[in-house]
Amino acid sequence: MTMRSFWRAAGRLALTLGTMLALPAFAVGDLAGGPAVNQFYLDAPASPIAVEQLWLHNFMLAICLVIFLIVFGVMFYSIVMHRKSKGARAANFHESTTVELAWTVVPFIIVILMALPATKTVIAMKDTSSPDLTIKVTGIQWKWGYDYLKGEGEGIGFVSTIDPAQREMSDAGKPQGDDYLLKVDNPLVVPVDRKVRIITTADDVIHAFFIPSLGVQETAVPGFVRDTWFRVDKIGTYYGQCSQLCGKEHSYMPIQVKVVSQVDYTAWVGVKKKEAAAKADDPNKLWDLAGLEARGEQLYTANCQVCHQPNGKGGNGVKPLDGSPTVLDADKTKQIHVLLNGQNAMPSWKQLSDTEIAAVVTFTKNHWSNATGQLVQPTEVAAARK
Repeated sequence: MTMRSFWRAAGRLALTLGTMLALPAFAVGDLAGGPAVNQFYLDAPASPIAVEQLWLHNFMLAICLVIFLIVFGVMFYSIVMHRKSKGARAANFHESTTVELAWTVVPFIIVILMALPATKTVIAMKDTSSPDLTIKVTGIQWKWGYDYLKGEGEGIGFVSTIDPAQREMSDAGKPQGDDYLLKVDNPLVVPVDRKVRIITTADDVIHAFFIPSLGVQETAVPGFVRDTWFRVDKIGTYYGQCSQLCGKEHSYMPIQVKVVSQVDYTAWVGVKKKEAAAKADDPNKLWDLAGLEARGEQLYTANCQVCHQPNGKGGNGVKPLDGSPTVLDADKTKQIHVLLNGQNAMPSWKQLSDTEIAAVVTFTKNHWSNATGQLVQPTEVAAARK
């Protein structure tokens, strides 16, 4: 075989292997504020603390790389230049003060060089003093509850669940969009360039509030409170997920943070305040069956049908509401207590108003094959809370 034919055959072989090993074309692109396609590095930092964490990561990596090159360089140099075939003979000595000093002092200096910036960053990560905004984040299987405790927007509270369209795509096995399984119905909204303190806890099991691009990761433990913080220096939307394996729908518990200008944030707060005022119905109001059913259907669609299904049949370990003995029971307080206190895998929904709980209970008691004719008034829910 001539050299020309050899290289021609080699070229054909390389082309064939390249075609076989070529990566498939992705239908999605990089998500701003979230993961990127074929990402091998940390997310692009969007907050000062995330920038500091990235610098620390690179600094530690550089030190480890230098140590690796020196150690393995000396080792391979010794193997090659002092091999037996060249007539080298091993030295025979004991107790070298110089060597012992070197392997004690040099690692000590390296540890100090690594510890100083690491300590500075860790202290900065835990400095939650003087926040502009304080938000309590509650992990719930499988959603997040947000309560604005201090600062502009104080008193606002809502539950954030994965967008229903995302869940439908997952159930159908047809993922679409750059934000697949990361989009939610009610994102966390904060103003740009403001220090936001996050207080984490959980209702049921351990969760973890994790937003890589903001440098935030804090565990949410039932019965305990922990805190962290972030300050985002540019407007945009940032994504994260629960990073603690919290149950069968762990992957359906995304985090979406919407960072807006101060003007837009003030406007958003005004809208939320009006919505809260509208929801704060007079607990002494007497409702008719049609009114409660209509209100209950909206609440069921927004909060309940993800688990119990639109047809009320449940599934995957979730008990059905259609034909449920508790729903059909003449003692209405049984179902009211389930919503207020939770039961088994179902979390408590006591954050809903008395009117909202009364509406949901009334709707389920008079929907599908459930035709009880029973009506629950907000006053009955208020009495059950006591």
